[in-house]
Amino acid sequence: MAKELIVNVTSKEKRVAYLENNVVCEVYYERAKEVAYVGNIYKGKVQRVLPGMQAAFVEIGMEKAAFLYVSDVNEELGDVDASDEEKETKPRKRWRDRQQIQDLLKPGQDVLVQVARGPISTKGARVTSHISLPGRSVVYMPTWDKIGTSRRIGNDEERRRLRDIIRSYRPEEGGFIVRTASEGLSEEMIKSDIEYLSTTWREIIEKTQRTPAPALIHTELDIVLRLLRDLFSFEIERIVIDDREEFENILAFVKRFLPHIEHKVEFYRGKDPIFDHYGIETEINRALGSKVWLKSGGYLIIDQTEALTTIDVNTGRFVGRSNLEDTILKTNLEAVQEIVYQLRIRNLGGIIILDFIDMERRSSRERVYSALREALRRDRSKTTLSRITELGLIEMTRKRTHESLARVLCESCAVCEGRGYIKSRTTVCYEIFRQIQRE
Repeated sequence: MAKELIVNVTSKEKRVAYLENNVVCEVYYERAKEVAYVGNIYKGKVQRVLPGMQAAFVEIGMEKAAFLYVSDVNEELGDVDASDEEKETKPRKRWRDRQQIQDLLKPGQDVLVQVARGPISTKGARVTSHISLPGRSVVYMPTWDKIGTSRRIGNDEERRRLRDIIRSYRPEEGGFIVRTASEGLSEEMIKSDIEYLSTTWREIIEKTQRTPAPALIHTELDIVLRLLRDLFSFEIERIVIDDREEFENILAFVKRFLPHIEHKVEFYRGKDPIFDHYGIETEINRALGSKVWLKSGGYLIIDQTEALTTIDVNTGRFVGRSNLEDTILKTNLEAVQEIVYQLRIRNLGGIIILDFIDMERRSSRERVYSALREALRRDRSKTTLSRITELGLIEMTRKRTHESLARVLCESCAVCEGRGYIKSRTTVCYEIFRQIQRE
């Protein structure tokens, strides 16, 4: 499967599209006035402790206090094969055993936290005290004491080789998760990654000790470099950038950290705007609509609210050629592929209710459920599914780390009293700017 990253840069906005076989699957935005928080590390001050919720509010310098659960676990653990989590025989420094929140934190106490989910709508950021520092090949977790390996590395011999390398160079404190991108990398490259992350952590500790709370201690990479680090596997064929300065920055980053993929970085020289050339603008506008047509003539209705997102499947113009059950099954199976695509391109997260067309046969419902599970394997975000009901309903959750595409590009419609969305003034201004460039 051919995979590409397409980067569009202006003075006030960066946009990155992730393509699979020339199909736009994910779109990311970073605007000058909209700060990206996920991955940033703060020295915070505990504002309130809530024993009834087993959580605390932590002041980290944002408009709203951040929320810290007592049981908050590290983001990367979900991608680790439990069979490879190896506890070392020698004693190592561990994070506190889970206790009651009131025993761990007191108002006014300083605490080092990392943003796991940025502020969304009326909610403040969610933070964790289990810090993780992602590198290209590994993730360093100073408060963990194990070595984990990505499930996607299937070769047992390669898994052992990678764990042996980590053991040879791991610092005295902390653990590591071996990322999928480390497969096939040389020992020297992984060693360099470990040393870089260890040095970064020492610098974080030193800055924390001399800085009063609340304060920003460490800033995550910008959207382009972050995606380059996280997405640029050996499967991705190229990254294309339309801005000369950004191209040079990315090239410098690649030469330092990913020299083996330097030949995949290209500067866009086309006359048409890069997102027009690759058909990305059309897909973005399509992803803002509530109605999505299926090739068969059926359609989806996607309704995003504060509490949850609903996706309703309808047969529409599709009448089929055989019996009703087969027509419904075909529509539902086609809808499965489109639903997963829409989840990704719209970046829909939180609670999602899928309302498929009612199917009489249990075997039909199971086929739809199995097809959905299989299709979700392409999604990098963590998802959970409930069993399909007799009415064709599936409840699911999808990990949400930042705002959906509609929340980024749109604002509440004043005419319908907030029940609908229109493109925001900022988005319209950027569109006008791009139209001027075209002319």
